[in-house]
Amino acid sequence: MICSRLVFKCFKSLERAADRITGAAGPFFVTFAVVLIGMGTVCFFDVIMPSLSLPLLTFPVCVLIALNLWMHYFYVITVSPGFADEPPTTAGRSMFWARRRKGVTWEEVTMTRAAVTKCRKCGINQCVGLHNERHFVLFMAYLVLACLSFSVAGFPHVWRALGAGAMYDAPWPYHTPQIAFIMTYILAAVMALAVGIMCAFHLWGVAHGETTVEGQDFEVYRRMAKSRGETFVNSYDLGKRRNLELFFNVGENGYPLYTLLLPLRINPYTDGRSWARRDGYERHRGVRVGEELTDDDDDGFDENVLPHDGVVQDGV
Repeated sequence: MICSRLVFKCFKSLERAADRITGAAGPFFVTFAVVLIGMGTVCFFDVIMPSLSLPLLTFPVCVLIALNLWMHYFYVITVSPGFADEPPTTAGRSMFWARRRKGVTWEEVTMTRAAVTKCRKCGINQCVGLHNERHFVLFMAYLVLACLSFSVAGFPHVWRALGAGAMYDAPWPYHTPQIAFIMTYILAAVMALAVGIMCAFHLWGVAHGETTVEGQDFEVYRRMAKSRGETFVNSYDLGKRRNLELFFNVGENGYPLYTLLLPLRINPYTDGRSWARRDGYERHRGVRVGEELTDDDDDGFDENVLPHDGVVQDGV
């Protein structure tokens, strides 16, 4: 028992050290990401865009995808995730904020007051939480769409850049160097797959009304409930469609659906202190008082309201 406790504390110390290292390197990661996205944007509009058919249709669509990609990443790294000691945010009046329908609320949704807990991730660069998680998911979605489009539409051009085949013997007529386009193409193909898996994982969690951490905890709860002959039920799961509507704050009771296509800022449906729950559920079914998983061994963390049990969810 003492040995396992010591090993656990060693891993916690290593994790804290990794957090500090990644925190210090955060600005370099952001700069690196901006450079890579910039390279992809330049390569696409310099090499691929001129060859696309129906330019009056494809050009606005490509510009919209690029605009969403850049703006949602900007929101992710600049919008605060939200903290317990901050007052609830109100919608801004600038052109970047979407306008909500008048008189529309989520009053028919059962709301439950959240508990305040602590998270040690919030001091690392910029966390993903209540106020910017929507932008994080949309950024991933548009990044996958952009990389997939680059990979498909750029396939003939990468063969030409490689000088493969007699039909590609013509000189390279673009401003982008051939080696830069080839490297960007490989990166786009890899990112389409890697980020696509990550985006699908997040959307699956959103559709099931659970955060990344909760998804791990719920597996433990399911085993505990099954050992007693009970069934675990996530009290925050209101159904896939309603969960997605609440997360993106769109639909009949939220903002218009076009806010998913335009890079506009909107407030979440909640202030982070109350969360939508199933009618008649004050807690998860199959989990008894005192069985909730916590992280009480860590000290000195900043207080935050975590998703469902607070605001801050994932560090990026």
